[in-house]
Amino acid sequence: MIDSRTIRLFLLCAGLLFAAAVTATPRIATWQTANGAKVLFVEAPEIPMVDVRVVFDAGSARDGAKHGVTSFTNSLLTEGAGDWSAYQIAERMENVGAQLEVGSLRDMAWVSVRSLTERKALSISLETLATVLAKPRFAPDDIERERQSILASLLQDEQSPGSVGQKRLYRLVFGDHPYAADPEGTAESVKSLTREDLLAAHQRLYVARNALVAIVGAVDKARARDIAEQVTVALPAGEAAPPIPPVEALQQAVEERIPFPSTQSHLYLGQPGMRRGDPDYFPLYVGNHILGGSGLVSLLSEEVREKRGLSYSVYSYFLPMRQFGLFQLGLQTKNEQAEEALRVVKSTLERFIGEGPTEEELQAAKQNITGGFPLRVASNGKIVEYLAVIGFYGLPLDYLDTFTEKVRDITREGIRDAFKRRVDPDRLVRVRVGRLSPPVAQVAEDAGGAKQ
Repeated sequence: MIDSRTIRLFLLCAGLLFAAAVTATPRIATWQTANGAKVLFVEAPEIPMVDVRVVFDAGSARDGAKHGVTSFTNSLLTEGAGDWSAYQIAERMENVGAQLEVGSLRDMAWVSVRSLTERKALSISLETLATVLAKPRFAPDDIERERQSILASLLQDEQSPGSVGQKRLYRLVFGDHPYAADPEGTAESVKSLTREDLLAAHQRLYVARNALVAIVGAVDKARARDIAEQVTVALPAGEAAPPIPPVEALQQAVEERIPFPSTQSHLYLGQPGMRRGDPDYFPLYVGNHILGGSGLVSLLSEEVREKRGLSYSVYSYFLPMRQFGLFQLGLQTKNEQAEEALRVVKSTLERFIGEGPTEEELQAAKQNITGGFPLRVASNGKIVEYLAVIGFYGLPLDYLDTFTEKVRDITREGIRDAFKRRVDPDRLVRVRVGRLSPPVAQVAEDAGGAKQ
């Protein structure tokens, strides 16, 4: 059993950690490279390492009619570049203890490297990164190998009720908007993509004026400038991608049931939520933490799990993007409990919108969010991800400095007002994936036929 003295000591240590982290909030410098790439830099001299992440406005929202082309393009960057094969690229990085990664989402795609600042290691790492960005080979054998990998992933998704439901939710919430499509594309679209399609996507999107360079590590600003120039110098200047169209609000509720031979139903509810830099970001963020974003202590968990035992876990979240991203609620439950679970989730949401949180719930949420914030900026890797978000979405450079203050300023009335204006429980998309019971009338008819 933990005594009160131990608890006080723990709280004191946590407070000291938080105070130290606040005073050490990263200071962000910014500039542009000679060919137009935006740069954000934080000096972190404590560890002799540097993280570099180059982000492009090259997510699946830029696919156009060729669904999956941007994800496919991004995945091929490290499969061969310049004079090196995928194996040789991996060997170069392994020999100096560096890491090279690629990734893409709906809004963005990126390539990142983590390296020691030791001269040889950093030189090889940056040379590799620059070559991967500007001179991918798109060799036919590499394309076909990656194509088969993507097709295998898509086939696996078809066998997962969670993936089926999530993809359908996006399609129903976003309709004809670019956010609706699965970033990997479809089996049909991936099969149809050609080497020329991939080259065209790279030439259009992987250009300096469509790029952001985030640097965090044990280098000074002058060296950071050199790094940013080195990794982007071979990129054509190009042009920034055009604005993404706004997301339209849902006009009415939509419900879809997808039969699936599973013992549990996967339930998803959603509608357009908010964008990055949204004026309602903080009241919606803190409010959602109380509603369903704080795990087992959330209101949804209390109603669905603790009081009724309908699901092991239930959640809600906002996914802000360049335009309105998804507001989603979800859970898994036994097939026969699915309708009851949906009713409980919707009624809990309606009550929260109408009443807002209690003062006790609000204070607990603030303490939880602000107390955990230092851990979110506790490593170079986490800071470089924040820099990427701040730079890509044009957030204020003091975003990390003011985060906890803005959380503490949130009121019950502010949360209630934001949720009333931004969340409409009568216009939710509802997707259920699982074994569906036949309608009552059909059950009666089948029973009558059996008796005959």
